[in-house]
Amino acid sequence: MKPIVIALEFDDAALSQRLAAALATVPDIRIADRGEAADLAVVLPEAAQRGDPADSTLTPRELEVLALVAEGASNKLIARRLGISMHTAKFHVGSLIDKLDATGRTDAVAHAARLGVLNL
Repeated sequence: MKPIVIALEFDDAALSQRLAAALATVPDIRIADRGEAADLAVVLPEAAQRGDPADSTLTPRELEVLALVAEGASNKLIARRLGISMHTAKFHVGSLIDKLDATGRTDAVAHAARLGVLNL
């Protein structure tokens, strides 16, 4: 299976390294090199870049879950891929939906794309 290539597109080098390290443990995901074409891009919301607190600022784990939700992964598959319980996967998905003020999984992915958190 070909890995999903994710580009981290934000200026905070420390955060980029932390997120890259967290995603390195996820099977079938690889971080793109600078300038390399990617299947998915993670972009820090403008409010977070300015350092403003925002309910839509997602944790590194939530970004991992969001990437899997964008793939269409079920809670069971998210749990298996991240090595967490189904309950924890469901909690993270619910948190994403709440933070993105979405009505469901598909709406959360759409909101994340509109906010620039996720490029499809």
